Amino acid sequence: MKRKSVWTSYNKKQITLCQEFNEKYKEFLNQGKTERECIAYSVAKAKEAGFKDLREIVKEKKKLKPGDKVYAVQMNKTMVLFQIGEKDLEEGMAILGAHVDSPRMDVKQNPVYEAGGLAYFDTHYYGGIKKYQWVTLPLAIHGVFVKKDGTVVKVELGEKEDDPVFCVTDLLIHLSGERMQKKANVVVEGENLDLLVGNIPDSKKGDQDKEDPKDTIKANVLRILKETYQVEEEDFLSAELEIVPAGKARDLGVDRSMVIAYGHDDKVCAYTSLMAMLDVASKKIPAYTTCCLLVDKEEIGSVGATGMQSRFFENMVAELIQSTGKKSVDLSLRRCLANSRMLSSDVSAGYDPLYQDVFDQANAAFLGKGMVFNKYTGARGKSGSNDANAEYVAKIRNILDEDKVVYQTAELGKVDAGGGGTIAYITALYGMEVIDCGVAVLNMHAPWEIVSKADVYETYRGYLTFLEKI
Repeated sequence: MKRKSVWTSYNKKQITLCQEFNEKYKEFLNQGKTERECIAYSVAKAKEAGFKDLREIVKEKKKLKPGDKVYAVQMNKTMVLFQIGEKDLEEGMAILGAHVDSPRMDVKQNPVYEAGGLAYFDTHYYGGIKKYQWVTLPLAIHGVFVKKDGTVVKVELGEKEDDPVFCVTDLLIHLSGERMQKKANVVVEGENLDLLVGNIPDSKKGDQDKEDPKDTIKANVLRILKETYQVEEEDFLSAELEIVPAGKARDLGVDRSMVIAYGHDDKVCAYTSLMAMLDVASKKIPAYTTCCLLVDKEEIGSVGATGMQSRFFENMVAELIQSTGKKSVDLSLRRCLANSRMLSSDVSAGYDPLYQDVFDQANAAFLGKGMVFNKYTGARGKSGSNDANAEYVAKIRNILDEDKVVYQTAELGKVDAGGGGTIAYITALYGMEVIDCGVAVLNMHAPWEIVSKADVYETYRGYLTFLEKI
């Protein structure tokens, strides 16, 4: 079954709508390079759309009714939005679930050091990366310092045109003969992914400590940080600073058909899910309660208090149920989750003809051919996957075809080539119907990833259809 390019089916109006949607998507990418920034953006959009804080509703003991729109946030990194539908919550919800974390480098808690006349931040990489891809790039620092008194100091350095940027250095080719013989996974070691941040000594420290003018460059870096952000070296102990590629999302290609940016995985599905949720909520009251779930920590196993394996989502659904007047919350919660239908909104591997040996072309996702469904992910023998029911797949096919949404199906490479996972297997534990669905990506997990604008727009359209008709 061959799928045609989406672009061949678009008229001028559709092309305009596609381009306009992607301009807004690029704005989201530029404003949301970290999970905290993504959630802050999403909360602002939700409030604009009339969503209220669920925890405030619970605190004030208000009752929710069909049409009401609420949201909840966990530790500024995870978020869920609901709109109450006409049907009883025990009949289930229509859920879109994506993640907002992306591979990167994190600054360690005791990071600042000086060596060889240079100052560095020691880092620990986050998620699955090819470490060699992160050297010699302009990098930016995003995150927060939290001081002992609770003051939160936001940091974003390296994005403005007049900002300094940072870099992980690499060995020059002239001296790399032995290093070039190493395997790609060790040619750059994780402990060498340290960020170059300074070179000028602190002249004051040198005058005061003539006998041991040690770490004067480090001292100068710390002095500048104190002057700029009013933080001390010990404030790194309670900081979350993420190292990401510096620069904005850009159009790619002479025809401007693609977007190259940091963090398409999985911000492209997070944004399309959020926009679909907000747009559906602006229309009539849905039949089933709709839900958009944006989670953290997927790239490292969905663990922790902000990952999908936490009880946050389950707890917020319980609060929602109680706020609608249910008395037996536990039983209603179980029925609600078991009867829900979900799209695990995550990206898929885009077919790359330069590396065609790892793809099964008949079951690969192609850029420009619409949203992608992965009936199962996992590795090799479907290990760790959620394998969607055929009946559920058929129902989704039916509603998408009715709305002329362009979609394709795929696997994540050849059977023995590797594999991957999403949050689908976690929500499937409740007994709900789940299938992986998202956007095809080239360069997945690299500092700069690529998507087709047509796929982004069709995925948004598909998510709209799902929330309205599933």
